[in-house]
Amino acid sequence: MATDKALFILCTFCIFISIVFSLSLPVFTTLYFNYNEWHFFIRQAAVGMLAISIMWGLSQLNPDKALIWIGFGIFFSCLFLMGIMHYLPDSLVTSAGGAKRWVRLPGFSIAPVEFFKIGFVYFLAWSFARKLDDHKKPLKDEMKLILPYVGLFLLVIYLIAIMQNDLGQVVVLALTLAFMAFFAGTSLRLFMLGILSSIALFVITIISSDRRIERIKTWWATIQDMVLSMFPESVAHVLRVENAPEPYQISHSLNAIKHGGLLGEGLGNSLFKLGYLSEVHTDFVLAGIAEEIGALGVAFLTLIIFTIIYRIFKISSRSDNRVFYLFSLGIGLLIVFSFLMNAYGITSITPIKGIAVPFISYGGSSLLALALGVGMVLMVSKRAKL
Repeated sequence: MATDKALFILCTFCIFISIVFSLSLPVFTTLYFNYNEWHFFIRQAAVGMLAISIMWGLSQLNPDKALIWIGFGIFFSCLFLMGIMHYLPDSLVTSAGGAKRWVRLPGFSIAPVEFFKIGFVYFLAWSFARKLDDHKKPLKDEMKLILPYVGLFLLVIYLIAIMQNDLGQVVVLALTLAFMAFFAGTSLRLFMLGILSSIALFVITIISSDRRIERIKTWWATIQDMVLSMFPESVAHVLRVENAPEPYQISHSLNAIKHGGLLGEGLGNSLFKLGYLSEVHTDFVLAGIAEEIGALGVAFLTLIIFTIIYRIFKISSRSDNRVFYLFSLGIGLLIVFSFLMNAYGITSITPIKGIAVPFISYGGSSLLALALGVGMVLMVSKRAKL
């Protein structure tokens, strides 16, 4: 059976889009830090070419032999790296917001959490395929089966949400875990119990951090007038947050999208990238793209990404091997949740989580990790009845 060429071509197209906008969007950052004008373009182009090579190279391998070694290799090596990062000297790690998130290598840094997500999905696929099935069981028996995964996920919460202060990645992994377990054969009762438990953990994690509470207040300040207008004044008065922090990033993001209109200002002609959106080439890349190529351009890009997701889910649904089925499903879910969380964040539907847009945001680790995941799916596609 042949590799899914359409999936490879669509992913390659998105990578080329990210390279184009890595030249157009980070103008202010280039000037502020006195970088060479080609700094971001060259780095993203190099990483992009490597990512395409990784996808193509992995697609040539035999999934029956190679997938397990690659999957477990990524899972255990990244789990180990995340465990020791906090104890490494500053010369070997890079910090953000007081948390150590990147391991420094000669010439570049990597974020182990991005690669860990791919390994985590493979581990779940391999384990679920052996432990879970569609046979109906009492809720008590299902909970016993799922308990070891809860323990593993608590470790993940500690390593990522607490040690790295990165709640967004934990939310993506929690949703992926819940949906993979459901499609592996757990009941709807356990699925809903898992979702409710995740929400409770999410709330606890937020209220335990002053920084996260401030971020929630900033998000609520952006939307409270619109939401509270639908409630009686007595209720609205209780829910209103007075003197909330100025939501300048979200405001500029919404203004950039509005300024782009239907057709955009033209490639390179956007204004809000000039110091208003400080992360316009990473977290707010969709807002920057919307200003330059308009709502129609973003709609086309969204269509491409969801076609990629469709192709991955199609490979999953047509795989007879349960590990292949669950792994492809998990990679598709990672892309879905990452894209939606970023899109919802920049439009103030949900708080900003700092999640990269799959294939599009500037950054080596997220792109290379996704290339690994998609490359493994392309490997699996040779065994799917497409």
